[in-house]
Amino acid sequence: MRSQSMGKFVFVFMFLSCGTNPAPAQGQEAQPTIAKDSVQVTAFTFSVYRKNYDVWSWVPKIAYRVNGPIASGSQLYVEFTLPGSGPWVKFDCKTEETQKGFSSKTECGAREIPEDKGITYIGPVNFSIRMRNELAGGDQTLFTGKMKVAKVHSNEEAPNAANHFVYYVDHDWNLPIGYVFYEPEDQWDRDDPRRWAVPKFSVAFWVRGDWSGFAEAHLFHGGKEVGKVYYEGKEIGTPSCGGKEVQHYTSGTTPAGQFIWTRWKCTFSSVLPWDKTGSKNQSIFGPPYLFNQNPGDYEIKVIYQGHLIRSLKFAVDAEGKLVDNGIATANKLGTDRIIVPVQVIGDQDGPWDRMAWKSDAFYGNPLKGFSVP
Repeated sequence: MRSQSMGKFVFVFMFLSCGTNPAPAQGQEAQPTIAKDSVQVTAFTFSVYRKNYDVWSWVPKIAYRVNGPIASGSQLYVEFTLPGSGPWVKFDCKTEETQKGFSSKTECGAREIPEDKGITYIGPVNFSIRMRNELAGGDQTLFTGKMKVAKVHSNEEAPNAANHFVYYVDHDWNLPIGYVFYEPEDQWDRDDPRRWAVPKFSVAFWVRGDWSGFAEAHLFHGGKEVGKVYYEGKEIGTPSCGGKEVQHYTSGTTPAGQFIWTRWKCTFSSVLPWDKTGSKNQSIFGPPYLFNQNPGDYEIKVIYQGHLIRSLKFAVDAEGKLVDNGIATANKLGTDRIIVPVQVIGDQDGPWDRMAWKSDAFYGNPLKGFSVP
């Protein structure tokens, strides 16, 4: 979904939901909802603690997307609470009036919070995303969560650096959770059927660590690799896996590069769900691979530096639509993506908590009906 643009004529809203016919997305009722996969909370490190520069502290930073409607006069805000201590910080987030069928993304915290609010505490922290409206006279909770904050020593070696710690939020729970989805052609208006005539096929998954270069994604159907295109004996149109959808980067630490989590997106240019343009699907490279002509079970295998690192599975039906496994729907994800389990293979990610997803997924909102192979 796209953010609403002021001054634009609002077209009738149509889009693809989990690979099905255009229909309202999950969570688009009369009340605003949070797209759960958009909620990203991090710890922002201050190089001072209560005016003492020999000690470092931290405050929260958060980004998230709200599915409309957001009524005129509404104000989004976030509250953070420390176990055993009660309320800690509360701050407003930029809020845009947003109609139903659209969404609005916001980011707040970090340097917007005064340095004297910084703390040295590590451990679980509770938070809630709320929205008040003094025009209408209401205040509601849109999302509640819990994050785990930890710290690692900075790479400074000065005599006064003993308490120079960099703070971070543990995101190991993300690694077994992947997403499969279709994306429209953005050049067309929202209600134009050409928008979904030839959608893109993409997947997204998480890795941990400081990765140089990136991986190769391979698509398999019936045990055979498909969707490969060649020209004069050489493969072209390989899947693009260089897009960083999200990154939690903890820099200036010892050891370096260990506390980094990245959600990568891979888009398959030579694989299409369908082609409803009426063309003959033919080019100098041959026809693209179409899901609606090849329904069934699929597997994506990802290789990094010659080693298999990920495997995820999904299915498509006879119309080329993604078969909804029900996980995103049951857990009210709030987006049009399908959640799939990801098998993490090998040791490229370094040590990580392989059981974190059971209790920590989506910040203490574990997934119903989800299991890891």
